[in-house]
Amino acid sequence: MNSEKICKEVCELVKNVGAFISTEAKTFNRDVVEEKSFNQLVSYVDKTAEKKLVEGLKKIFPDAGFITEEDTIASEEKELMWVIDPLDGTTNFVHQIPVYSISVGLIKNNKPVMGIVYEINRDELFYAWENSKAFLNGKEICVKQNAELSKSLLATGFPYYDFDIMQKYLETLRVFMKETQGMRRLGSAAVDLAYVACGRFDGFFEYGLHAWDVAGGAFIVQQAGGKISDFSGNDDYVFGKEIIASSTNLFQPFFKVVNEKFKS
Repeated sequence: MNSEKICKEVCELVKNVGAFISTEAKTFNRDVVEEKSFNQLVSYVDKTAEKKLVEGLKKIFPDAGFITEEDTIASEEKELMWVIDPLDGTTNFVHQIPVYSISVGLIKNNKPVMGIVYEINRDELFYAWENSKAFLNGKEICVKQNAELSKSLLATGFPYYDFDIMQKYLETLRVFMKETQGMRRLGSAAVDLAYVACGRFDGFFEYGLHAWDVAGGAFIVQQAGGKISDFSGNDDYVFGKEIIASSTNLFQPFFKVVNEKFKS
């Protein structure tokens, strides 16, 4: 498997699908939005984008299976699996807030080995493949080297369907509001992770995510020199629905707060 060649072909595919999403955004009508479940929005744009990605990825690398958000294709248990979010930040898209992305990850035996995140509105393509550096529009990127919470800018996502852990979120945010330079909630976990990878955010944490939200971005963070774990400090961040990402320098003080608040 020529990982670099495959990654660059996927990047081209993702940009083409991003152009479709960008075009649709200009005339999008909220009346066509469906609600899959409470606060889980979807439209023909998500579904069509996913079909285009699946069709393209099949041609690029026929041997891999798929894990998709919109169930365009049945999930198969294969050694290599594409993990696709065709529009990460659908709620932003629907409300015309310009922070949404396409996320594509390739996992091997459930561990990420390739990641592509395309932030459509800024035309920013983040990507990395196994044993490579991480890149943004062709230029190498790396995480911040800051080691102090007091100098950090952090990102998160708020609960929007599982409110059982709301109190833990509020307690965690109370600490970070006092001890950092600020918190941001953009509405696209893939973008949050990409921004950690390129040093815009010092760290990111969120609970309740799915594999397609994080598989691509988490790998890019790792290849940019960052560290990823779940809230217990283990490696179950792709399927475990919880993730912490930061530089290795900041990870321990950042992780300590999240771990104490969520696992106590």
